[in-house]
Amino acid sequence: MSQRIIILGAGFAALTAVRELRRRAPDARIALIAPKAELMYYPSLIWVPAGLRRGDDLRIDVSGFLSAHKVEFHAARVTGLADHGRTVLTDNGTYTNDALLIASGGRFLKALPGIEHALTICEGAPAAEAIRERLTTMDGGSIAFGFATNPKEQGAMRGGPMFELLFGIDTLLRKQGRREKFKLTFFSPAKEPGKRLGDKAVAGLLREMEKRGIATHLGHKLTGFEADRVKTEGGEVPADLILFMPGMTGSAWAGESGLVLSDGGFFKADAHCRVEGADRVFVAGDAGSYPGPDWLPKQAHMADLQARAAAENLLAALDGKPPVASPKPELICIVDTLDRGILVYRDEKRALILPPCRLFHWAKRFFEWMYLRPYRKAKPA
Repeated sequence: MSQRIIILGAGFAALTAVRELRRRAPDARIALIAPKAELMYYPSLIWVPAGLRRGDDLRIDVSGFLSAHKVEFHAARVTGLADHGRTVLTDNGTYTNDALLIASGGRFLKALPGIEHALTICEGAPAAEAIRERLTTMDGGSIAFGFATNPKEQGAMRGGPMFELLFGIDTLLRKQGRREKFKLTFFSPAKEPGKRLGDKAVAGLLREMEKRGIATHLGHKLTGFEADRVKTEGGEVPADLILFMPGMTGSAWAGESGLVLSDGGFFKADAHCRVEGADRVFVAGDAGSYPGPDWLPKQAHMADLQARAAAENLLAALDGKPPVASPKPELICIVDTLDRGILVYRDEKRALILPPCRLFHWAKRFFEWMYLRPYRKAKPA
């Protein structure tokens, strides 16, 4: 009987791993465990507050895709691992494997006092829809936008969507003819927010804020939130609506895995996406902590690159061969402004930013269609 591979998660990294494993091993026994056979297309959540997308547009049933790739699906929530990763513990039974790929994503840190007063768009469609509803009911006032990182792992952040939300809401209010009724403020404990995008990108983003009349409150440690303000060591930011992206940490069950974790709570990987000290256990996407440059992004594109490398190395491990594939450190981002886009690119040799352009906005929309097309074409199982 062929060896059994289990994938944890149903996001970008998990589904890319399905495709890569099936391409390389047509007869492999593959199972996927996730709460739902559903992909949430997070990059387009920034369009929900403006009405360009609905939450239901971005919830993609992938059961047909899994069936077409001959992947067993088990609806369950992972609670831990046993036997050095060979057994997956869930709320719906246990599952054994010969090789494991962890692609279950990360989660947001919720430690700051009063964080319940803030909305986090990347928590999913309900949060994005709540932002849209709040904007609809506001006649004016102050809106504060910001993000932070995991203090124990500085790269564990997702700041790009907050720049998009900031510029997108500014554009929306201008189109509605009511921008003058609102004060928009961008806050961050970092003096140079978006530093991972490169120095030119930071300067460009701050110039765009100044051009749009967006205030900034930078370089002050956050101490908490109240219903009408953001509190920092450098003063308070009045806010009738707080939109905030906390830093990230690993899966809730990571501590029950028995595997090596980074200081920030992620599965600690080597250059080949193999969990350190574990046999035939690999990680891809937001669940892992990877070696590489300090700007290594937590974004869908990087998750796809990690998943391809992890899948190749996992199959090699099953054949008793050493890993050879390593994901290329690469950041590709279109910071969308609702009607234009700012292209940011970075790799180990260069970093660049291109000014706002309508073409990049439409490129982002086209990429969404292209990326989701294979999943939408597959009929739900």
